[in-house]
Amino acid sequence: MASRRIAVCLEVTPKMSFASALDWPGWCRAGRDEGAALEALTSYSERYAPVAEQARVSFPSTVAFDVVERVPGGPTSAFAAPECRRPFPQMTAEAERVEVTPAAARRLVGLVAAAWATFDEIAAASPAELRKGPRGGGRDRDKLIDHVIGAETAYARKLGVKLKQPAIDDIAAIEELREAIAAVVGAPSGGSPVVPNGWTTRYAARRIAWHVLEHAWEMQDRAES
Repeated sequence: MASRRIAVCLEVTPKMSFASALDWPGWCRAGRDEGAALEALTSYSERYAPVAEQARVSFPSTVAFDVVERVPGGPTSAFAAPECRRPFPQMTAEAERVEVTPAAARRLVGLVAAAWATFDEIAAASPAELRKGPRGGGRDRDKLIDHVIGAETAYARKLGVKLKQPAIDDIAAIEELREAIAAVVGAPSGGSPVVPNGWTTRYAARRIAWHVLEHAWEMQDRAES
């Protein structure tokens, strides 16, 4: 695919900036300042491209960013994650509060599903015990899987989905949770939060896919000797 400029939102705090490619759920990286965050986002384009390919969405051959929004970061963005603790709409971009057409909804849910598939593939190929970090920390594989499932169970409530957290070996329950999330994210929307005090589908796609890929790539990196 020919090059085109990629719309980015920056969440900015005094000590950390968080960059999100708004049309590519899960392609998000942090840095000490705006430049570092955009540099990190660029460096992860090759890791994100297979996710787009899995979703059968054409990915740009070269990367050029257009920062279309800057929003004040909060407690979560200060720790290198998309903001989720402040009241809506302050924590999200205006672009995530616009109408979602049927075609846009299919694209969103396809990329989220591709993030899940990427996570599952990496988890299946990873050893149970992962290499520890520089200070001896980090969850092992099964703890990471449980953490991701637990987060998705909580995120689902922001979409009106109230299901019990599945065990990591309960494939049917995990699929039920994902299908329930996908049914909401994959539906056309006027751009308002799905439920009171909840999330818009665009924001939910970004937050869910980011968390899944963040830990998939962590697992992949820590599985290497």
